[in-house]
Amino acid sequence: MRAPEPRRPQPWPIRLTHWANVPLLAILAGSGLQILVAYPRMGPRGRPYALYPFQDAVPPSWLRLGDWLAGARSWHFAFGWFLALNGLVYVLYLALSGEWRRRLFLPRRDARDAVATLAYYLRLRPAPARVGLYNGLQRLAYTATLLMGALSVLSGLALYKPVQLQGLTALFGGYDAARFVHLAMLTLLAFFTLGHVVLVALHPRTFGEMLTGGRRPHA
Repeated sequence: MRAPEPRRPQPWPIRLTHWANVPLLAILAGSGLQILVAYPRMGPRGRPYALYPFQDAVPPSWLRLGDWLAGARSWHFAFGWFLALNGLVYVLYLALSGEWRRRLFLPRRDARDAVATLAYYLRLRPAPARVGLYNGLQRLAYTATLLMGALSVLSGLALYKPVQLQGLTALFGGYDAARFVHLAMLTLLAFFTLGHVVLVALHPRTFGEMLTGGRRPHA
């Protein structure tokens, strides 16, 4: 029997779902901010929400999509299903292909390497601890992003159908808490995207691999 052919650094399902996230997240972020404009306070009945420091702050118009509340909701709810489906395809591929071993954070394997890599980025260590497809810190970041995406979808469902899915809404602590979680996940995903772009700029080879898949390693 022939040995299985070595996989490229970035298989095509990974690349497809990765690039699909770019327009989907942009549309959902813009439409979500337009929805926020209609009700910029997180608390019930217009009251402030203790954990939210930006009461009554209105995002700039160039960041928003939908022009008005109903238009923004139409964009948001329509493309939210595509984002959920895209995430489901990605997770299923990780599980069925075994790629999860290369990409997800496993504490016993990756915790020490993540700390060492962070020390390297902070100039406290002269060289990274490990060279490979991903280091422990990258795996931690990508795994956290999956969890943030799941929380975004679940909190979005709680906001979409708070009565029909009242059990899910209650898990978040109520409608207002679910709304805060939804906005917090958007903020964290935006910071992740910014950091991701910076690191890609520092390591442009990874951008090419995400376009072409990269070269197959020698068996």
